[in-house]
Order: sequence, then structure tokens, then C-alpha cells
Amino acid sequence: MPFAAVVGDPVEHSLSPVLHQAGYAALGLTGWEYDARRVASGALAGFLDSLRGEWRGLSVTAPLKREALGLAVTLTDRARLAGGVNTLIPVAGGRWAGDNTDLPGAVAAIEERFDGSLATATILGGGATAASVGLAVADLGVSRIVLAVRAPATAGETVGLLRGHPAGPVVEVVPLAEAEPADVVVATIPAGAQTPALVERLFEVPLLFEVTYNQWPTPLARAATGALVSGLDLLVHQAVLQFEQFTGAPAPLAAMRAAGEAALASPTPLTSRKLTPKSW
Repeated sequence: MPFAAVVGDPVEHSLSPVLHQAGYAALGLTGWEYDARRVASGALAGFLDSLRGEWRGLSVTAPLKREALGLAVTLTDRARLAGGVNTLIPVAGGRWAGDNTDLPGAVAAIEERFDGSLATATILGGGATAASVGLAVADLGVSRIVLAVRAPATAGETVGLLRGHPAGPVVEVVPLAEAEPADVVVATIPAGAQTPALVERLFEVPLLFEVTYNQWPTPLARAATGALVSGLDLLVHQAVLQFEQFTGAPAPLAAMRAAGEAALASPTPLTSRKLTPKSW
């Protein structure tokens, strides 16, 4: 039986099982199984060593993306560029190859919703997601990126990753309260940090990329007047790329998106799911 899973901690909230299982059902891939496995920071190597059976791949979420980078025996260029791995594929000898589908997933999500040109970006937050989407907008032509963060001293790693993009974008860091409009505003901060003053400064931009999907709509998303890319858009597009690597089959994007939308609309929260150990 082919297996796949998403690993991270916490992971109960992940929509990945919903998306991948919907893809299996749409293509008639009977016997395929995709689940969520809680793996703590520092425990990924042991988890990989414990796997038995017909494993086809792992989706990797926080806090394991950089840990996975160090465990992969081969890496795609985009995983190196991003400084993190969100996709592990088994290779010979019980080893794993690393990829990052967040970058092309973000590009695809933007291209689906927006057909204008982009030269400037303001990114709210300076973590791993900010780095991934920042690299994606650099792929799309953005030459100036401003990171607006609550603690500027903590953004150094993300600044380095963004400056490492082949296009060489100019990258600046400012306090969150000084965020300015741009061609695209990328919000990677919690909904609770989106103050009325911040929303007033940023709601009227050509494109808002709001990476959150489980607190929808956020204050910024609710106020947006231009094109809007959601966290679900990003999740679906990166999952489609993982699905195709795991199965070797074209992913049914529409079916996967519909399943994600239905799960988010359900009155039963994803965090109520109980994770039970399995002998795989």
C-alpha cells in the first residue's frame, strides 16, 4: 500500500491530508493513504529511519523544513535557494531527496489571480514563509522588497536568503508600523497583529497575498480592494506539485481545492482530529 504523510509539530491543523486524499479519490487511486504525523524538532532523522513499507513521499512543515534540508542527500536548486525543504522523496538506500514546492506554488498562486506586472513588494513578517514568498515574487520580477517586522534584528536570515536570489533584489527591513504600500503586499503575520492602522495603510494595493487560511478572512483580506491570493491558494498549488511527485500522476487541482474549501467551511475544526500511531 503506498503511503505519504505531512510531518511537523503541531500538525493536527494541517489541510494537507484533506487535499491529498481528495486527489487520490478523484483519480481512483485506491489503497493510497496520506496522514498527518507529529514529529518534534530534532526527531526527523529518527522518524525517517523508522519508516517501513511503500513510502512515496513526505510533506514537511514547521519546525522541520531546515532540519529536512540537512538530512536530504540531494537537493533541488529551489530548496537550496529557500534554505528549507518542504518535500522529501525516497531514493535508493533508504535515503531522501529534498525539494521545495512553496516557491513554485506561490508563483502559480499569484499567476492564477493576478496578471499585472510587479516591481515592488512589502512583506509583513520575516520568517520562513516570508522568505519563500519573497523569493517567488522575485521570480516574477520584483526588484525591491521591504520586510516590515516586529523585531527587525531577527530578520537577518530571511534578508540573506532574499538577497541570494539570482535577480539580486534590493532588500530593506523596517518596523512593522512603518510598512508602506507596494505593488504586492504579502502578509505572513497573524490576524491579531493586523491592526486598524496597518490595514488603513495597506488595504488599497494592486495585489494582497494573505498566507493565512485558517483565520479567514483576516482584517487585511476583508479590506482588500485589489486582487487577493489566499493561503489556501498557496497550499493547494504547492500540494499539487507534491502530489505529482508522490504519485507520478497529474494532480486534480479543482478537486483538491474544493476539498480544502469544504474543510475550512466545516463547523468541526481540523485541530479536533486525533493522531493515532500507526505501524507503517
